[in-house]
Amino acid sequence: MSLILSIIITLVFGSMIILIRMKASKRPASIKGIILPPVMMSTGALMFVIPFFRVTGIDILEAILMGLVFSIILIWTTKFEIKEDFVFIKRTKAFPVILMSLLLIRIFIKYLISGSLEVGELSGMFWIMAFAMIVPWRVAMYIQYKNVAKNLETPKEMAE
Repeated sequence: MSLILSIIITLVFGSMIILIRMKASKRPASIKGIILPPVMMSTGALMFVIPFFRVTGIDILEAILMGLVFSIILIWTTKFEIKEDFVFIKRTKAFPVILMSLLLIRIFIKYLISGSLEVGELSGMFWIMAFAMIVPWRVAMYIQYKNVAKNLETPKEMAE
């Protein structure tokens, strides 16, 4: 029963995040908006102070590798564009589908390994996987944003 409840909660929150991301693409992107999510998420690492959430070395490696694979998909699908003298994240029809697919894959993996790990260890692994996904993605977003923003500043300087 707790697994079903966990899946339902994950789907609800995942759907909310997808809707928030889609609405956010209607507003100009900013460095603060790119950097803050991994900084705020990093506070979750405090869970590892409690032994209940500690993860073995091999599990850490597995979680990081899965996170990196997911981040590559997000990096590949996230692009920026200039509209009305601002930098925006380019909206694609595939982005919500990709986010939902990654969420469903995470739920499936959680279901597969939930019988062999304690709840705390499983939670720790999924936090590590999410963090290993978001940090490279946001670093790539920051680099892309800076490159696109350079193009935005160049015409203004030439016009003056």
